[in-house]
Amino acid sequence: MKKIIGDLVVSENIPLKNNHFLLKLTQAEPLPHILPGQFVQLKIDDTPSVFLRRTFSINYVDRKKNEIWLLIQVVGDGTRSLSNCKIGDSLNLIYPLGNSFSMPTSSQSRLLLVGGGVGVAPLLFLGAILAEKGFSPSFLLGARNIDGLIELEKFQQFGDVYIATEDGSAGEIGFVTDHSILKNSFDKIYTCGPTPMMQAISQFAENQFIDCEVSLENKMACGIGACLCCVTQTHQGNQCVCTDGPVFNTKELAWQI
Repeated sequence: MKKIIGDLVVSENIPLKNNHFLLKLTQAEPLPHILPGQFVQLKIDDTPSVFLRRTFSINYVDRKKNEIWLLIQVVGDGTRSLSNCKIGDSLNLIYPLGNSFSMPTSSQSRLLLVGGGVGVAPLLFLGAILAEKGFSPSFLLGARNIDGLIELEKFQQFGDVYIATEDGSAGEIGFVTDHSILKNSFDKIYTCGPTPMMQAISQFAENQFIDCEVSLENKMACGIGACLCCVTQTHQGNQCVCTDGPVFNTKELAWQI
């Protein structure tokens, strides 16, 4: 898939709870074909402490408005600078990067999408595409508390949403791996979030003989497989998450759980 380096314009910057914000970007020309699971590398100007582009999952693509959405949490100087972007500001992106989640092969597939924290970001676009193709995905979203649950109303547009919070302030108390929805039968699980959560879901899927795909969030510098800082160990050897991923079937990964 062709990669583009181009300037996109901020069409909206929406503050969300828990230091998150939703950045919507557009351009005059139609956006290229983008798949769920892919990401962008964004250049941050006028921030001396930020030298490298920052990597963000594509949260959603609104074809009617010709927009890319990025769900971002403020964690440092770069993301803080982005949170102050105004409508009409221009940002330089390299996109779309990486591979994508695979589509189910059966129209009867029972699908579960599991996300934690800001790791829910790529699952919204995935859920939208699955719903567009006639599937009825279920979402299992986890956070430390109710303030960590982001975009719930948007996920509810595409499927049933189940919630787990560590303090019990919303949904069932505990981790996503404790949720009662996992007693149901599923044909495929997709997940993105903190590595321990993904490892636990991967182990659950393996124990239940369920096919499982994860979107890894390794730190990236170049985004094109040159710097090798994002490598992950697989059964085929070390692979770059930015080019061979970020989506991997868990059968490929040499995780030690």
